[in-house]
This record gives sequence, C-alpha cells and structure tokens, in this order.
Amino acid sequence: MIVIHHLNNSRSQRILWLLEELGAPYEIRFHQRDSETNLAPPELKAVHPLGKSPVMTDGDLTIAESGAIVDYLIRRHGDGRLAPRPGTTEHEKYLEWLHYAEGSAMLPLMLNLYTQRLGDGAEPLKPRIDSEIDNHLGYVNAALAGKDYMLGAFGGADVQLSFVGEVGRAFGRLGPHPDIAAWVDRLHARPAFKAALEKGGAYNLA
Repeated sequence: MIVIHHLNNSRSQRILWLLEELGAPYEIRFHQRDSETNLAPPELKAVHPLGKSPVMTDGDLTIAESGAIVDYLIRRHGDGRLAPRPGTTEHEKYLEWLHYAEGSAMLPLMLNLYTQRLGDGAEPLKPRIDSEIDNHLGYVNAALAGKDYMLGAFGGADVQLSFVGEVGRAFGRLGPHPDIAAWVDRLHARPAFKAALEKGGAYNLA
C-alpha cells in the first residue's frame, strides 16, 4: 500500500493530488509543522534521514523528492496516462520540467521567503532575487502560451510545477504572467485537486 507522509503547508499536497488523478489507493500519515519554528517534526526522520516531506513508502520502498515520487507513481500506476511515451522527444521535455521545478524554479522563490524574515538586512540580495523570480516565471509563462497545460494535455509536469505557480501567486508576482495565473486556476478547478485538498487539508503559502 502506498503511504504518503504528508506535512501541512507543504509540497506533499501535490502528491496527494496526483494520486487522486491516478485513482490509486493510498494512505496518509499526517505530520504537523512546529508552530514556532515552522519546521517539520523530528519523527519524520524515522521515515527518511532528511526528515522532510513529501516522503512516500510503497512496501519496502521509500522515496523522497517530489519529482522522483511523481515519476514513480506515473510509471507504476499511470497505465500510459499523464506522461508522454518514453523514447519520444516529448518525454524528454517532460523529464526536464520534472527536474526544473525544484532544481531551478523554486530556488529564488524560497530565497525570497527566507530573506523576507531578514528585513533591511536582505536589501542587497533583493534585486538579484527579484530578477531571478521574474526570469523563471517568465520562462514558465512563455511555455504556457496558447496551451492549457505545460505539454498541451494535463500531466505530471503540471503537478510538479504547480507549486511554482502557487508560490508565485502567494508572493503577488503573477501580474505580468497571466498564462501562469490562468493555469493555476485551471489546476485548482480539477476535481482531483479538490478531492486531495479535502483529504490533505487546506494549505496557506503566504
């Protein structure tokens, strides 16, 4: 049985959503952030040494990292859905988006989150962070031009990249990027997204 170790207000929400899209059976183990530090609880280290979420277990297998989990679940339970056929050019682009989401796009957004807590001390970094946020959001927005989803049809790349759009919206950065804003609205309107939200609980990225 697939078990998702789900941390409130975290990227693990999108894994629940993917499982709802796939119609695969799963269980949720809930974990709560520390109310003062906002960090994951120490018991997550018993599941994976990093003590982070999401973490998925499937029998004896344990996988961390959202992109790896998305890839595994679609290969194991997708029956050819939500990813282009392996060996095609489209599949290589799909893999690029899976890695890009956390490998590049989320970095300036997370730096923005952390440096906001520094107040005036973050001023020297702010222009570079703002520039990188605009660079990456512009790249994603351009990729969505004329399309409803990242690769045309809805798939795993949309699930993995959704957090980028959501955090960009939480920071008020989607004004110049209307295609991302419309895309996030489409994602949130999906029945599987709503079902996952009911099971996993509302999350606040602001």
